[in-house]
Amino acid sequence: MATLRQSALAMVQARPRIHVTPPSSKISDYFGSNVFGTQQMKETLAPSVFKKVMEAIDKGSKIDTGTAEEVASAVKTWAIGKGVTHYTHWFQPLTGTTAEKHDSFFDMYAGMEKFKGSALVQQEPDASSFPNGGIRSTFEARGYTAWDPSSPIFVFEKTLCIPTIFVSYTGEALDYKTPLLKSMESINEAAVAICQLFDRDVRKVSPSLGIEQEYFVIDKALYAARPDLVMAGRSVFGHTPARGQQLEDHYFGSIPTRVKDYMMEFEVEAHKLGIPVSTRHNEVAPGQFEVAPIFEEINKAVDHNQLLMDVMDKVAEKHGFKVLFHEKPFAGVNGSGKHNNWSLITDTGVNLFQPSNSARENLQFLVFLVATVKAVYDHADLLRASIASASNDFRLGANEAPPAIMSVFLGETLSELLDELEKNGNVKIEKGDNMYMKLGISKIPEIILDNTDRNRTSPFAFTGNKFEFRAVGSSANSGGPMTTLNVIVAEVLRQLYKDIEKELNAGKEKKIAIVDVLRKYIKESKKIRFEGDGYSEEWAKEAQKRGLSNLKSTPEALDVYTKKSTKELFEKHKVLNHVEVHARHEIELEAFMKKVQIESRVMGDLALNHIIPTAILYQNKLIENANGLIGLGLDHSAAVDSIKEISKHVGNLQTLVNEMTEARKQLNKEDDVTKRAKGYQSKVKEAYFDKIRYAVDKLELLVDDESWPLVKYREMLFIR
Repeated sequence: MATLRQSALAMVQARPRIHVTPPSSKISDYFGSNVFGTQQMKETLAPSVFKKVMEAIDKGSKIDTGTAEEVASAVKTWAIGKGVTHYTHWFQPLTGTTAEKHDSFFDMYAGMEKFKGSALVQQEPDASSFPNGGIRSTFEARGYTAWDPSSPIFVFEKTLCIPTIFVSYTGEALDYKTPLLKSMESINEAAVAICQLFDRDVRKVSPSLGIEQEYFVIDKALYAARPDLVMAGRSVFGHTPARGQQLEDHYFGSIPTRVKDYMMEFEVEAHKLGIPVSTRHNEVAPGQFEVAPIFEEINKAVDHNQLLMDVMDKVAEKHGFKVLFHEKPFAGVNGSGKHNNWSLITDTGVNLFQPSNSARENLQFLVFLVATVKAVYDHADLLRASIASASNDFRLGANEAPPAIMSVFLGETLSELLDELEKNGNVKIEKGDNMYMKLGISKIPEIILDNTDRNRTSPFAFTGNKFEFRAVGSSANSGGPMTTLNVIVAEVLRQLYKDIEKELNAGKEKKIAIVDVLRKYIKESKKIRFEGDGYSEEWAKEAQKRGLSNLKSTPEALDVYTKKSTKELFEKHKVLNHVEVHARHEIELEAFMKKVQIESRVMGDLALNHIIPTAILYQNKLIENANGLIGLGLDHSAAVDSIKEISKHVGNLQTLVNEMTEARKQLNKEDDVTKRAKGYQSKVKEAYFDKIRYAVDKLELLVDDESWPLVKYREMLFIR
């Protein structure tokens, strides 16, 4: 009888390829076809109604009841024309995923399809059934979702989806979108004040974001045969295969045929939804890939990334795949990140992180560059906390992921420039100062070198006209870290403006006043800048000398939310009140504990019900073999050695699992959530995970391959 593993491998070999034919040879023919966007609104709404909606999108003005009714009527007609029968408020609770409750357009009493403006604007999901950090008791169930006009309505899987915020009955934010929208207002206000020192025409500054999404793909039969992947999203056991990523042949290699078909289909669906995906390629680890969009306004970019993950998951099912967004699904190879490329754009079309030939614009560029570096320095622990999770802890600092130490990479040119500005207060940036690399090949043109190299080891790197926050985990909702980034930069911009004003009031000429403040900020934040190898032990030692934090675990990192200064910062910028900050601390700690608990239980289940019985069965075969050899008078020492080795690991495994289970039971008696979370880190995860894995992985090498119950790494990473 075939084992589950053998059956899964047979299914992979027999799985047919699904050919994909895009609806048109040109993406422009169907891009945004499932979005009720600006063009659709212009075509279906009265000019006065369209104007009010655009004012709500651009200026944040409120939509009145009459306008909502007009929009609802137009949306209903448009959606029904696409075969849609239901609608939902699509929101992003603090689970990290999206949520939806579908209601029918059909009114059975009226015998016709109806959709009122009130249904467009507001719904009432159960606020006590989502993570709320104690804000709502179980019996206090009411919560509200409210339409966000700045993010376009769309149709997905024959359902009209209305992007919304999600708040409790008492008004606290229970989602990622609400604080993100508020942080956009905060940084807009702070950045505009600075910009008007240089250009009085600037009226709005919008954060822009491009999210590179890394992920793994394995056949769904192999996935189903791994209970740890199904339950925990990662493989808790698995011996490193002979070949991993050491040949460096997967990165940018030829995309496997089935995977390429899958990519093509989810890209088509993404384009229909107005998601501007533009890049696909193999990533470093075998079985790992990346999809990247072009830049969008930050709220829309976050919405699109969450929607893209859902699209990728559903299309993967059709192609017989399972897409893995876990930060570290496989030990020993690269983990997956969600690289957040962040910049600030004015309503006059200027990227505030783009150097130019204009002396005025370059001084403005330096102001925003230095302010961002200072923000990371001042609030490094808060930025670290914003990307903390049980799954990201496995990735940070391992196999080409940035370390948990927050630092900023600027590149040699900009670092030298800031050093010169700090010393002398006089620098000049010329956009035309590009270097050229001559290759000595007549047919190949000279390569233009950027003024900064890339540093994959840096968690926060300047990459030419934007900052790349590389430490964000692949499964995360980017709204969390981007809210924090907006707030900390807004805080420094506000202070910087006050400091410049103080210098101006003292009688200094504006340019000199700005430069003098910048010199002070450069000096104060210099310790956060690092140009070297962030993976090295030397950097960890150097960072410690500089006084930089190295918060390696989630419970440790989340302590920053308990600080008075953190609560005051978010309240000052009207992004989160102290209740909401406290709630997020509790929610993140609870999520951490639950994930560690699930992994611990999965480890125990696999060890006791799969690994140990298999090892004992094989051990019995060896005992029979040893006895047979004795009967024949032959050397049986090799069999005995194997029996002893298996027995040792089985015994250790049994003991370790029992001890880990007891440790969980004791920790669950602890009422203090912080102490319990830190206990799960030190007394469960750190104390037992690696030891249990070591014993199982050793047994994988000792037990007959045909008998081994779990799909192996070499199969998951290379067979598709």
